[in-house]
Amino acid sequence: MEKYFNIRYEFDKHAVFQAIDEALLLKKPGYICVSDGVILATVNRDPVYCQVVDGAMFSICDSGYVPLYLRWIYGIKRKQYCGSEIFMDIIHQQRYRMAFLGTTQPTLDGLKRNLSEIDPRIHDMWFYALPYKPVDEFDYQAIANMLDKDGAEIIWVALGAPKQEIFMSKLKPYLKRGVMIAVGAAFKFYSGTDVNRAPYWMVRAHMEFLYRIYCEPKKQLRRCWLIVESLPKLLFQEWNRKRRRKKLAGTAG
Repeated sequence: MEKYFNIRYEFDKHAVFQAIDEALLLKKPGYICVSDGVILATVNRDPVYCQVVDGAMFSICDSGYVPLYLRWIYGIKRKQYCGSEIFMDIIHQQRYRMAFLGTTQPTLDGLKRNLSEIDPRIHDMWFYALPYKPVDEFDYQAIANMLDKDGAEIIWVALGAPKQEIFMSKLKPYLKRGVMIAVGAAFKFYSGTDVNRAPYWMVRAHMEFLYRIYCEPKKQLRRCWLIVESLPKLLFQEWNRKRRRKKLAGTAG
């Protein structure tokens, strides 16, 4: 696990799944943040939200640009591991009982239909369209009771950042077990009823944001502005952290 830009990242996929299995074995509830540019910017603007993300088991790197920043600042190579990828990796493993929380009922219906073709067991898993309300108004005890009764091990949450991360942090104290993972638009990507993910060549070229702007201009332009506005300060602060680490290492030596 490594900390950059005030986020604790786990870049090693093997370590991600090892941590999930360990939490389930020990019946220790927790959550994983899928940290994209919006989360990166919000963490560094909102101290309360920063605590929410820091309270996760760790974050995986959903941003295609963070690896570029790390190569530029530190000269290290790290890989993106986005929400849609971990989502399908776990689906294809066909190992866990899962629950799917968030978005709309038509999207959930399409998601259940498509995922059941990969793993027929998914047809009998819990798909629940969370009501549209402020994050403080959910009945977390009731949701936790339903999850406990269902026996869900992996709990997928799709409410959009930053709401979904706050939701997980508030639900965690009521859970007896289970690992929550916030996957944002992944439900839409694989439902067959809503936004598809950008073509692979755009993802590889770090241009997925252009495709998202094309699909959802109002929402994505607002998010892009948040990221662009925050970026100079974030890079400057991380560069200073690098200098301090080098200075401390030199003093210790």
